[in-house]
Amino acid sequence: MSRKTWTTIALVAALVIIFGVSFVIGGIHTNPDERFAGTDSVATSTIEEANPGYEPWFEPFFQPESGEVESGLFALQAAIGGSILGFAIGGLWGRRRGEKVSAGEPAADGSAAPEPTA
Repeated sequence: MSRKTWTTIALVAALVIIFGVSFVIGGIHTNPDERFAGTDSVATSTIEEANPGYEPWFEPFFQPESGEVESGLFALQAAIGGSILGFAIGGLWGRRRGEKVSAGEPAADGSAAPEPTA
């Protein structure tokens, strides 16, 4: 197998291990009722346990009316971020493909670079 194949296998294995470890650690160290609570609520409860007299410095300037609106806004944020990431990766992939074609290497579709005319 090529080096690229081994790299892909190693990255997929590392991803599976990271997710597995995070699920195991998350299952051990959290209350089952609050297992999927957001980081804001977990941080707030931890701070209140450590320092009962703590008062926050800021208040949120926008509080969604319901959990559905909050979930929808989170999904919108994820979609925008995914679109930007996909655009950036596509641009880099296209640039690399263009450099290979201009250098005379065969493109991914098997076509070679056009010969320059003088």
